[in-house]
Amino acid sequence: MSEPRPVRVEMSKWGGRAHWSFDGLLLGADAWGEWIGVRAGTVHERPGARFVSEVDTVTLAPRTGWYAATFHAPGLWASVYVDVATPPAWDGPVLRSVDLDLDVVRTAEGRVYVDDEDEFEEHRVALDYPADVVGAAREWCALVHEQVLAEAAPYDGHAQRWLAELARAHG
Repeated sequence: MSEPRPVRVEMSKWGGRAHWSFDGLLLGADAWGEWIGVRAGTVHERPGARFVSEVDTVTLAPRTGWYAATFHAPGLWASVYVDVATPPAWDGPVLRSVDLDLDVVRTAEGRVYVDDEDEFEEHRVALDYPADVVGAAREWCALVHEQVLAEAAPYDGHAQRWLAELARAHG
C-alpha cells in the first residue's frame, strides 16, 4: 500500500453551485474504489455553513457508480451516509462530484432510509436535471438503498479496514 497523500473533496450542486468541501487523505484503493480518510476535527464548509467532523470517517469514491459513500466511526448519529451524486472524478489532487440531493442513510441504531426525496423532486424541476441524470440518480439510489439494507459489501463492515488505516496514518 502506498503512503497516504493529502487530497481535497469538492462537491457541488447542479449548475456549478458550491456545496460541501473538505480535506482528507487518500488512503488507498480496493475492488470497490478509492478510500479517502477524514480525521475528527476536520472542517467541512459550504456557502453559509460549516461544521467540524466529530468522528473519523472514510469516504468511498467508487470505481463505478453514481454515489459517494461515507462511513463514520462510532459516536455519531449515522454509521453510513451515501450521497447519490455524479460519478466522482479526480482533477489532480481534487475529487469532484455533483450532489444530486438523494441520500441513503443507516443510523447508528441500524435504521435505513432514503432522505431528501422532496429536495430531489424540487431541484429536478427548478434546476432542470436532464432525464438521463434523473434516471441514473433514481436507479443508483434504489440500488444503494437495497445494498445498505442487505448489509451487502461494501456496507458490511468493509470500511473498518479503512478506518483502521486512517488511525495508523495519524498514529
